Amino acid sequence: MEQVRSFIAVELPAELKAELHHLEDGLKLGNQSFVKWVDPYGIHLTLKFLGNVAANRIDEIIGVMQDTTRGITSFHLDVGELGVFPNLRRVQVAWIGLKGDVEKLRLLQQRIESGLVPLGFAPESRKFTPHLTLARLRNQASPSERQRFGGLITSTNFEAIHGIEVDCLSLMRSQLTREGAIYSRISTVELK
Repeated sequence: MEQVRSFIAVELPAELKAELHHLEDGLKLGNQSFVKWVDPYGIHLTLKFLGNVAANRIDEIIGVMQDTTRGITSFHLDVGELGVFPNLRRVQVAWIGLKGDVEKLRLLQQRIESGLVPLGFAPESRKFTPHLTLARLRNQASPSERQRFGGLITSTNFEAIHGIEVDCLSLMRSQLTREGAIYSRISTVELK
C-alpha cells in the first residue's frame, strides 16, 4: 500500500513568505554551518503532523478536517516575536510566534487532534505553541554555538507587514529529498 507522508496545516500568503525570506537572509550573515534553514517559500503553520499514512485513508482524514471546521469562521493571525525551542541554553529550533486570534486557532487544532484519535492517530503530548519554524540546528552544533545563535534570534526585531487570513486548512504531502522537504497540497477544506 502506498504511504503518504502528510500533515495538516495553514498555508501562508506569498507576501508573508517573501518577508520571511528577507528575515532569514538577514539572520544568515556570518558563518553558521551548524544551522539548517527552512526554505521560506515552504514555511507553513503545522496543526498536526500525521507521518506516513496509507493512501486509502486520505479521504477519512479529509472527513475529519471537514467535521472539525464546522462552526469555525475565518480569522486573522499576525506574526509575533522570534523565539527558540527548547530554551536559550540548548537551542534546537528557531521560530517566529503568532498573535491575533490565537484562541480560535487553538480550538481548531484541538478539534483536529481529538477528531483524529478514532482513526488511530495519537494526540500530541506537547502543548500546542503556534509558530513558524525558521531554522533547525544540526546535531553537531556546540553548546556555545547554540547559545550564540539563540542570542541572535532573541535580539532580532522583526515586524511583518502581512499576516495570515486563516480561511482554509490544507492536507499536505511532504516528500523528503537531499535538498530538504518538498511540500504539495493534497486537499483543502474551507472555513465557512
